[in-house]
Amino acid sequence: MTVPNVTFSHYDTADYLQTEEDIAAYLEAVMEENDPALLAAALGDIARARNMSQLAKDVGMSREGLYKALSGEGNPAFSTISKVANSLGMRLSIKPLSRPEAGS
Repeated sequence: MTVPNVTFSHYDTADYLQTEEDIAAYLEAVMEENDPALLAAALGDIARARNMSQLAKDVGMSREGLYKALSGEGNPAFSTISKVANSLGMRLSIKPLSRPEAGS
């Protein structure tokens, strides 16, 4: 049996975030996970899809510092997350968890 020679390319989410709708859908899905590190990494993906250097200037950080904060392994302050989201034209929102109605 011969196995075909298969080549895989590097997958980067940033390559698929081309429209505002793509970005909004991505962030909505990430927010459902309720994972701060995942949110930071997702904002990093979006920042790479846009212009990381300009975003760093807008947020008031170095490019390298922003990469580190949004790597998913950093622990950025909420103020950094908020500034990044705002600079990307996004707003973070909080909504109640769905809970079963009383008496159910």
